[in-house]
Amino acid sequence: MIQAILFDFNGVIIDDEPLHMKAYTEALAAEGVTFTEKDYHDSLGMDDVTFVHAAFGRVGKELTDETVRAVIERELELHRQMISEELPLFPGVVTFVKTFSRSCPLGVVSMARRAEVDYVLERAALDRAFSVIVSAEDAHTCKPDPCCYQRALEKLNERRSMAHVLPLQAVECLVIEDSPPGIQAGRTAGMRTLGVTNTVSESALRAAGAEVVTKSLADWTIDAVHHVYNKR
Repeated sequence: MIQAILFDFNGVIIDDEPLHMKAYTEALAAEGVTFTEKDYHDSLGMDDVTFVHAAFGRVGKELTDETVRAVIERELELHRQMISEELPLFPGVVTFVKTFSRSCPLGVVSMARRAEVDYVLERAALDRAFSVIVSAEDAHTCKPDPCCYQRALEKLNERRSMAHVLPLQAVECLVIEDSPPGIQAGRTAGMRTLGVTNTVSESALRAAGAEVVTKSLADWTIDAVHHVYNKR
């Protein structure tokens, strides 16, 4: 039975994958690095540092730590400008999060930096809905490595231990992801998976091992989650 839900962030809660792609295209161009849509999709699941190293590596351009920081900070600045007036949350996600937060613990598991996650959740008034947040700072490597989801389970169980509640098992957690590396990370961690076609195709998510694929979280209720996952 599903007892906790863990959300990816970019591409699941906030509809900003195209915005990040645009911001990175501009930030990398300033350093003489070309960048395509395919490059971006091939880099899904990476944290920012790994992302920048991969971009420079594709074109064989040398990279210093100073340049890495400059590109990341420029991308952050551009991204913030793009969402400054209107926060592009996916339809139905606020209702989904608030509804499920009343029945089970929720978490965010993302390769984004904690400051980015906090900024969006606070603006969306969703910050109190999540029991745990795992960001790039908490993971020793990127998705599809399962360490980020394993850390989220550890955090959930640390809270349960303090409340003298039995620990959750991985199979009792539902991972919601929009990318193949994220689905693979959740599955390797032993968790159930729901793919959302916000960024890549249904076939790509199923090929990565998504148990179920949906077009929108707006179509899901608590009863639907329990019905679909408890019978499998």
